[in-house]
Amino acid sequence: MSCRVDQYNQLFAGEKDENHCGFLEQWLEYTSVSVEISNKGFHREVVNTLQLSPDVLSGVRVLLVHRWPNGIYVDPYQLASLSDHSDWQILLDSAIDLEVPAHKTSGFVTYVYPTLNEQTPNLLKVTIPIHGRYHEPSFVGKTSTSVEIQTPELLLRSKKCTSTSAIVHEHTRASC
Repeated sequence: MSCRVDQYNQLFAGEKDENHCGFLEQWLEYTSVSVEISNKGFHREVVNTLQLSPDVLSGVRVLLVHRWPNGIYVDPYQLASLSDHSDWQILLDSAIDLEVPAHKTSGFVTYVYPTLNEQTPNLLKVTIPIHGRYHEPSFVGKTSTSVEIQTPELLLRSKKCTSTSAIVHEHTRASC
């Protein structure tokens, strides 16, 4: 599964610099997000790759918002152990019950904050372990079900862009 980001949401705070807002728009034109799902079975990994504009702007922070379906979950205990060894942070919008089957739970949202790497500032990779939930039994002979995972939303934050008049994209509040 791979796609180009077609919706951009931006967060603004900090000092004023009208020109920086225009650079953000140009920067987005050359930015793409792709998603791959690796492994088989109930225990998989979602690999998010962000190919950023060649002109990396200082002070720009990246946030990926994943809206996960009820057919999967992320294990908060596994994420906590990974956080010591990774260059990204992840926040959950709600508590995750690992034992609940898919038909008795709802989807959830994760906020992923990748860190720009000085050696490869144009490329960000974030691998999130996911797990399939058990589904309700089928009484019509159905032996499998599909779970659709959406591409995450890409949000940018710049302390240098506070003007909203030049930006035609949507503004979103997020956990920072």
